[in-house]
Amino acid sequence: MISNSFKFIDLFAGIGGFRLALSSLGGECVFSSEIDKFCQKTYFANFDKTFDNLDIRDLNPETIPDFDILTAGFPCQPFSMAGKKLGFQDKRGNLFFDIVKVLKAKRPKAFILENVKGLASIERGKTLKTILSILRGELGYYVPEPEILNARNFSVPQNRPRVFIVGFEPNVQASWKYHWFDYPTPETRNPHLRFILETEPVDLKYYLNEGYWQSLQAHKARHLELGNNFGYEILDKEGCSNAIMVGGQGRERNLIQDINPPSNYPSEKNSRFIRFLTPREWARLQGFPDSFQIVVSNTQAYKQFGNSVAVPVVKAVARKVLLKLYGEPFLHVH
Repeated sequence: MISNSFKFIDLFAGIGGFRLALSSLGGECVFSSEIDKFCQKTYFANFDKTFDNLDIRDLNPETIPDFDILTAGFPCQPFSMAGKKLGFQDKRGNLFFDIVKVLKAKRPKAFILENVKGLASIERGKTLKTILSILRGELGYYVPEPEILNARNFSVPQNRPRVFIVGFEPNVQASWKYHWFDYPTPETRNPHLRFILETEPVDLKYYLNEGYWQSLQAHKARHLELGNNFGYEILDKEGCSNAIMVGGQGRERNLIQDINPPSNYPSEKNSRFIRFLTPREWARLQGFPDSFQIVVSNTQAYKQFGNSVAVPVVKAVARKVLLKLYGEPFLHVH
């Protein structure tokens, strides 16, 4: 494997999903930025590196070392279908312009951006058109049409569609070659949820008590009467999960019926052995290896993995970008 064959920066780094993906392809992370103190703790534990910048709004791009590829999973809440979908009207949506500031100052060879599927449809596509207009027109990058890629098609059993936007600096090499950029094609095999589940009994705290179970059933019944498909869902272990996300709904729509409860399972717990997925199982749904350390509370861990990128999808996209930049050697050595 080629070691440190290209350099990249990790903006809105979260817990390092982009970093895991690009490092596995031979990249060296030369700069990272993340404002959330709990994400910083997880990042530090796994990458043994303090952040170069905590708040991107205070960043002077000239202080960033030279690099080849910019990566960013910029804040998705302004564009999420689960939120208010305010787009650039939300101040978090305006953080995209801090990415623009870095691209303008440093002119990297390429960039990879990720966001929620809703980015493509908010304001009837106006927000995405604005983003593409800035990247193409104001900055002059060659930007192929964005693609919606689903994690379930890339080795992890999670239904998680996300928008990817890649761009190339046309002056790096002959610009014509980028016009044939293809996003990665979905894998033909479908992963199964059962492969990411714990094989040993999990802690009792993950199992629903009878009162909670009854309230979930009542909540779902009310919405069914209204014609809504809201409420809990018990997953098929031969299928995939729903998208994991921040908040109770992300956990309640990803319940499983366990066949291997602890030996001390109390009678007052739910007799069907219904439980939440654990943070480690959520990590696996995002493609994080079991060696990845979870050093925060369960509440923060669910939030972090719910907000993360799916590592195998990022890796597949990054590999395509690297092939365009550096050619066939990457196909054979990574």
